[in-house]
Amino acid sequence: MRFLAMHRIDEQAPEWDPSPEFIEAMGAFMQQAADAGVLITAEGVHKSDRGALVRHAGGRTKVTDGPFTEAKEVIGGFALINAKDRAEAVEWCSRYAELFGNVEVEVREVFEFEG
Repeated sequence: MRFLAMHRIDEQAPEWDPSPEFIEAMGAFMQQAADAGVLITAEGVHKSDRGALVRHAGGRTKVTDGPFTEAKEVIGGFALINAKDRAEAVEWCSRYAELFGNVEVEVREVFEFEG
């Protein structure tokens, strides 16, 4: 089963300017996840001032350039992982979350289409 994990952090959090220790701990965790066959891919993203939000409603599309001032916490990155079930995915994401000061990680199962 595949799961998408998206982490949200405050745009003022120190992880946006990571310390060498944070980078080392994150690298070690990613290597463990890769060695375990769990990690498919993972990336961090830039702050929202380098992004855009596209909304479509009522037949109209609206694009808002970042930063997203209405949101204190924004997506800071994502991972696509393999896990035997939701419990294992949550376990890996909990270990990942412990690398941060304050973070929220949303874990969602990916649709598996056959055929």
